[in-house]
Amino acid sequence: MIEISHITRKFEHFTAVDDLSFTVAEGEVLGFLGPNGAGKSTTMKIITGFLAPSSGSVSIDGHDIASDPIAAKALIGYLPEGAPSYPDMSVLDFLEFIADIRGLTGAHKQQRIEKVIDDVELSSVCHQTIETLSKGFKRRVGLAQAILHDPKVLILDEPTDGLDPNQKHHVRNLIRNLAKDKIVIVSTHILEEVSAVCTRAIIINRGRIVADGAPAELEAQAPVEFMIETQAAPGRLEAFFRSVTEPGAK
Repeated sequence: MIEISHITRKFEHFTAVDDLSFTVAEGEVLGFLGPNGAGKSTTMKIITGFLAPSSGSVSIDGHDIASDPIAAKALIGYLPEGAPSYPDMSVLDFLEFIADIRGLTGAHKQQRIEKVIDDVELSSVCHQTIETLSKGFKRRVGLAQAILHDPKVLILDEPTDGLDPNQKHHVRNLIRNLAKDKIVIVSTHILEEVSAVCTRAIIINRGRIVADGAPAELEAQAPVEFMIETQAAPGRLEAFFRSVTEPGAK
């Protein structure tokens, strides 16, 4: 289980995350939503230990991310925004490098590399340097490194950014399969993705939680006036999202 307890993060006079608390259990796929500047990426960085909170705590399967960081981070696979990598490495060299960092060795290391290349469909580009890849392939390399060590916790920031519709469908199926024995948190602006893969959604605005529930439960709470304005297929969730995050929302 992930336990986030009263985390706050301040940058000089700006509070990006404001007394945030929630838990995520094994088997859940949590959609973590909010408008730009709501504090999503800051929260993800705090959960993964890339950024220290100003106050509060994060526990990963009983390991505090601040006081026991190595044990906590060993359980986490993280796809950050932008999927940073070493552009002059080939895809295969990069994955071997990540496997070494994660402590994978011998036959097990080779099996895991082969599996993620197959799972994320990288075989056609595995000998290319990362700098020559399209945005979609770079994103898939980022996803491959996140799942390489078969982590218990998977935290994905915009996992389908830059992917075409077929690739998005494949990655969504992959996330569903991974979620059977993992905790998965997905931050995304694509509300259709939340309805497609998430069992639960949290919406934050100005660093605070404004909604928490199953996507269908949140959709059912969409105010009529927002539903009339929003006519697209995933419009009901979009209508609810707008109702709790637009200026003037409670």
